[in-house]
Amino acid sequence: MDMIDKFMHAVLSITFFVFFLHYRLFTSLVATARSLFKENVSGKVVLITGASSGIGEHVAYEYARRGACLAVVARREHRLRQVAAVCEIIGSPEAVYIVGDVAKMEDCQQFVEATVSYFGHLDHLVTNAGVTPVCMFKDYDDITKASPAMEINFWGSVYSTYYAYGHLKKSKGKIIVIASSTGWLFAPRLSFYSASKAAVISFYETLRYEFGGDIGITIVTPGLIKTEMTDGKFLSKEARLQLDPEMRDVEISVMPLESACECGKAIVAGSCRGDNYLTVPHWYEWTKLWKVFCPGIMDRWIGFLLMPCNSHNEVPTKKLTHFVNGLTQFLSS
Repeated sequence: MDMIDKFMHAVLSITFFVFFLHYRLFTSLVATARSLFKENVSGKVVLITGASSGIGEHVAYEYARRGACLAVVARREHRLRQVAAVCEIIGSPEAVYIVGDVAKMEDCQQFVEATVSYFGHLDHLVTNAGVTPVCMFKDYDDITKASPAMEINFWGSVYSTYYAYGHLKKSKGKIIVIASSTGWLFAPRLSFYSASKAAVISFYETLRYEFGGDIGITIVTPGLIKTEMTDGKFLSKEARLQLDPEMRDVEISVMPLESACECGKAIVAGSCRGDNYLTVPHWYEWTKLWKVFCPGIMDRWIGFLLMPCNSHNEVPTKKLTHFVNGLTQFLSS
């Protein structure tokens, strides 16, 4: 068995390096071809969950600019009403809003059926709704308070897909899944968030095999995007959504943020091209290679930046944030 293991290791490593460059060239050519023959979504029906803010909101705006009919879903009715109104102003023939909670299976069934009943069919499903629990595992007093991560981030996507499947198969439609780069780029305090997003990625990669050519699937893995989450809106260890600027300084620090508008444009462009995978900003793709080829370096670097470095529980990223903010104020004074 040891000889077989060594043989397989040698064969797979050699073939990887031989074919890697050729594969990258091939995928670049395919991407160019897809850009030339991208889908026209004018008049098509798009259902978007988590559309009241952030990435979901700006994905809705970009579909609207391209002339798609929209059904936007979230829990905040007042925000949905505003988003739907803006969509119609900037180009959507018609945009309706549906209040719903993706963590509830019956709500998912209802908003899918309401969309198809109103527009007559469904072409694209964008599963975007999500929450971000931020807490050290050992600090949970009640571990079930972290369950919304799976209920919303994972099961919310699953439920929506389950009820939309038949309609998307009929229209030869697409599913655009908003996962996260934390599905492979792990960080302290984001254990449940990372686990939920890794589950989403694995689930839809499997569905790609099962659906074959019936339904296209684009898995989007955003990095840090300027949204309510990166402003510090996290799920606390008591399962309450709240703004936590201090934790924001720890987890986000001075990392560059892509705008939600640019992210939305990239996602819709990727879905129209028929991309299997899309990472925004694109430079996050390099973290995959670092994770694969230099895992020890990545782990040590993330641990150094995000774990307490002394008895006062001071975290380097927080100290860096305060230093940069102070320097900015000094230079601007």
